[in-house]
This record gives sequence, structure tokens and C-alpha cells, in this order.
Amino acid sequence: MDRLDHLRIFLRIAQCNSFTLAADQLGLPRASVSGALQQLETRLGARLLHRTTRRVRLTAEGESLLERARSLVHGMEALEQQFTAAGQGLKGRLRVDMPSRIAHRLVAPALPDFVARHPGVELELGSSDRTVDLVHDGVDCALRVGTLAPSSLVARPLGSFAVISCASPRYLARHGTPRAAQDLLTRQHRQVNYAPAAGGRYAPWEWTEDGRTRSAMLPGNVAAGNVETYIACALAGMGLIQVPAYDVQDHLQSGALVEVLSPWCPPPMPVHLVYPHRRHLADRVQAFAAWIEELLAPHLD
Repeated sequence: MDRLDHLRIFLRIAQCNSFTLAADQLGLPRASVSGALQQLETRLGARLLHRTTRRVRLTAEGESLLERARSLVHGMEALEQQFTAAGQGLKGRLRVDMPSRIAHRLVAPALPDFVARHPGVELELGSSDRTVDLVHDGVDCALRVGTLAPSSLVARPLGSFAVISCASPRYLARHGTPRAAQDLLTRQHRQVNYAPAAGGRYAPWEWTEDGRTRSAMLPGNVAAGNVETYIACALAGMGLIQVPAYDVQDHLQSGALVEVLSPWCPPPMPVHLVYPHRRHLADRVQAFAAWIEELLAPHLD
């Protein structure tokens, strides 16, 4: 390992607040990570981290080094990328996270195109319906659907998904087809509840009326923790659902699901690509951002 590697390891430990987690993300033995940090501290003549059995935190000297180390490492990576031979292309590991349905239905089938463009990039694709901590989990960028919570992340808007309301013919035969938003309340329609976080609050039923977004909680017999199960419950006749239109296009065409209440559609869902910082953004992250924006464009408003 050279001195730049030691700084990279220091930065990862500082991000994770853990030697073990940093070692896992870097693919190194924990002893190597600990040894590199000790060598860096010896060379600088300063203690950079307070270590306890439960956690790791920066000393005052570590805080002072953090931003300068980040600038040095990112600057060197940018310099290396700038002088990479044109035929060699981008290299390195890229960790991306996104909702499971987008990963399965849109991104995974198109990955041969990304690999053909950037064969030197090693892509790790995480997919879940739960929000990951980009810094703690060592994720380079993530695709987020819906309104973003306030955070320090940099967000790149890509557009928005049109959202529709739908149900199975079996459900509509049993409960009737709602013709107006008021029918949902007066005729005791049921929804499939959705709560991606364990123990989280169920998402309300939403519609647009007179230019305003309105919402109400409908009764429901079942709750789903991911979109795959949410749609499956609708197909089984368990209730009404609201999903991005692209996600159920096949079911609508086959008749397995039927769109309802189109004049009272839910508000669109914004789509963003988020990453931890704007400065010194790696070329491989920029390349993926451009590719995913091109891939999703036909499905976005």
C-alpha cells in the first residue's frame, strides 16, 4: 500500500465509524485496515481516531485531516481518470442502489448496454424498497422515487413517473367500479396498504381534485412491504393500488388489472439520482448518471 491508499482507508473508516465495516467495503482484511491506519498515524505523529469496543470517532487531528485527505484522494482519482488512455475507458467499482422493481424491470435487462459501453466498470447493483445510507453503506449513487426527505445529499432530478389507480376485475366485480373519488369513501372500497419500512405508517390513498392533492386512509386487509408484493396482492383481488403506470403496463394490456379513477389520478412521483457530494464526482458515476437518465427517459414525464 502507498500513502494514498492509507488516506483512502482513513476516509472509509471515518465514513463508516467502524474498522470492520470499512474492511468489508474495501475488500480487505480488518488487520490490514487497522495496520494502514496505524502507519498513517505514525507518519503524521498524531492520533486520528478514538477507538472503543463499540464505535470509532475522529479526534480533533482526524477532523482536521478529513477534508484535506478527501480533497487529495478525489483530486488524484480525477487526475488519473483525465490521463487514462482513450481506448482503456473507465475503470473501478461502482456501487448503486435503487428500488427493486426499477432494478428488475428496467435496469437489469439493459445492463448489457452499459457493460458494452464501460467494460472496465465493476457494477454492484443493490435493490430494495428501503432507503439506504449512502455514506455508511459505501454507495456511490442511488435512484430515489418520491419526495426526498431533507438531507445533505446532492440530488439530480430526472423527471417523474405518472401514477395510476387500478384493481383486478375480481375486486371490481365484488366491490363495484369507483366512478369518482367520493365513491372510495361512501362505498367502503379497500386498498392494499403499503409500508416499505417495518412498522412504518401506511401510505394514504391520494388523488388530485381542483388542482390540489387530497388524501384519505382507506380500510385494508393486507399490507405489503415491497412493490412486488403490493402488485401481487392487487392481482389477487385484495384491493385497489396506486403505482407508476410503467410498472403495471403488462397487466393493464392483458386485462389482469384495470385502471380506475383516471380523472382523479394521484400526483406524479419525482425521480432523482442522489450522491453524497458534488465535488470530484468520479467519471464512472457521471457515466452511470447519463446512462440511467437516457434509459428512464421514455418512462418519465
